[in-house]
Amino acid sequence: MRRFFIGLAAGSVAAYTLVRTAQALRELRRPSAALEPNPQAYGGLRRALMLTGMARSLATIATWAFAIGPLVESDSAREPRARRVALLATAIVASALLDLPVDYVEDFTLERRYGLSKQDDRSWFADQLKGTGVALAITLGLVELLASAIERAPRAWPAFATAASFPLLILANVVAPMFIAPLFNKFEPVEGDMATQIRELAGRYGASDAKILRVDMSRQTEKANAYVTGLFGSKRIVIGDTLLERFEPAETRFVVAHELGHYVNRDVWRGVTLGTLAAAFVFFTGRQIAERPGRPLSSATGLGRLFFGLSLTGMLAGPPLAAFSRGRERAADTFAIDATGDAAAGAAAFKRLRDRNLAEDEQPRWMELLFSSHPSLRSRIERLQAVNAAR
Repeated sequence: MRRFFIGLAAGSVAAYTLVRTAQALRELRRPSAALEPNPQAYGGLRRALMLTGMARSLATIATWAFAIGPLVESDSAREPRARRVALLATAIVASALLDLPVDYVEDFTLERRYGLSKQDDRSWFADQLKGTGVALAITLGLVELLASAIERAPRAWPAFATAASFPLLILANVVAPMFIAPLFNKFEPVEGDMATQIRELAGRYGASDAKILRVDMSRQTEKANAYVTGLFGSKRIVIGDTLLERFEPAETRFVVAHELGHYVNRDVWRGVTLGTLAAAFVFFTGRQIAERPGRPLSSATGLGRLFFGLSLTGMLAGPPLAAFSRGRERAADTFAIDATGDAAAGAAAFKRLRDRNLAEDEQPRWMELLFSSHPSLRSRIERLQAVNAAR
């Protein structure tokens, strides 16, 4: 029975990849026509692709771990590091190549057809290449640390991995915005009256030293967004050019105030703490799924089994993490209302975000409960309108 399911997973991944490859080649030769900008159709398609992607990801990892893995399984209790790194690097690059036609059709082509991106093929492929390089370097380093912990502490390694998650999550909040994000986009200082307004707003909440930057989001997407990131003096208020150029100043100020609320409310630290707790659940539970008598978990194939277990348990941790995120988004909305005193601008901003991002007013309830990191736009807009009417 197990062989049947592994065979089914491997066959499904191969068939899906072949179909998407054929579609990608057709798109490269003759791009499909634009689609009517329908939020319900776009949202429904995105949900279907998300669920399919989750199933495909599990099937791919299962194929590597239980079908291909046994063919190269090491008989030694301690696999040579060079062999392990080579096998893992091969798996990462091969997975990226398998994902390429899928991502081209399901992300790049779909966004273009719905008018949400004007990025060309060359630029998109360049981003994919850079992303694979970054993922390869980071993943190999982290996996080697994990493998070393498993070798040195076969029973206690989940505790060590959990303890390491806390500083690694902090490091990611410093390194990613300062060194990785600039590989994909250009960041420039915001100038003029908007910079003055944002500096005044940030200064009221102890973030006057934050860098206020404009990012060329329009290089990849027509969607608008902003974010505040960084720890330990690396604070950055980043505003997409699509937001600065296509929203009213009061609307932009409200969106930035919302993002500033995450910083003031210490949501990064809350997220790091919760992420560490989630890591404990994932590591301890994932080990139970992955361990096999007489098979070293620190080998390349053992790590493949572990990644499969971690993926399964990570999905179980998803809904509580999504619920936490929705709560923090509501708190950030409250902060923005108090900081700007302009709930009307907030409602207008969310309506414009909804229209520009082709977002639905309300997703299916199951989607919000299980996966959504934000409350429905309808509930947020109605709340802002109620606050404005009460003032």
